[in-house]
Amino acid sequence: MPAPAFSVCVYCGSRPGADPAFAEVADQVGRWIGAHGGQLVYGGGRSGLMGVVADATLAAGGQVVGVIPRALVEREHAHRGCTELLIVDTMHERKRLMAERADAFLALPGGIGTFEEFFEAWTWRQLGYHDKPIGLLNQNGYYDALLRFVEGSMAGGFMDGSQMRLIEVAAAWEPLLRNLVSASGVGQPDLLHAI
Repeated sequence: MPAPAFSVCVYCGSRPGADPAFAEVADQVGRWIGAHGGQLVYGGGRSGLMGVVADATLAAGGQVVGVIPRALVEREHAHRGCTELLIVDTMHERKRLMAERADAFLALPGGIGTFEEFFEAWTWRQLGYHDKPIGLLNQNGYYDALLRFVEGSMAGGFMDGSQMRLIEVAAAWEPLLRNLVSASGVGQPDLLHAI
């Protein structure tokens, strides 16, 4: 199997969300990754937006690497159709492997797992463990309240503009995904193995 042109780690919900537009965008993101010779790295589940983005990537000819903890194989319905399904022992190992296998990160709508993964990738970048681009898709204003909270942290003196410049926030998925892949500098070394 040929090496992928790029690898994007997508964080997203294990549920489909209330608005069908969330699943439509997850499908479009996956199809774009596959159609451009890319690889999806994600949490290995078959349900919700996770399953949608994985199935779409595979349908478009892309490779899919799923990483799932043993304890969640049944709960999140591990996607046995992945090009590569890695079953690991802990959530920590899952997130580290996903980060190592990716050239860029993209957070779609999701719940607390998505929030946690996004913030961890952002924190790791701030601390210098990697310098991979990170995108937050604010689809239909889904993350407006979260962004207001972050602005409050800045106003309170706990964050500043330099941290905000480590992520890219956009409402439209395609230019955001193109920017992340373009900015990824595929193959740059990182220190994620040290985490």
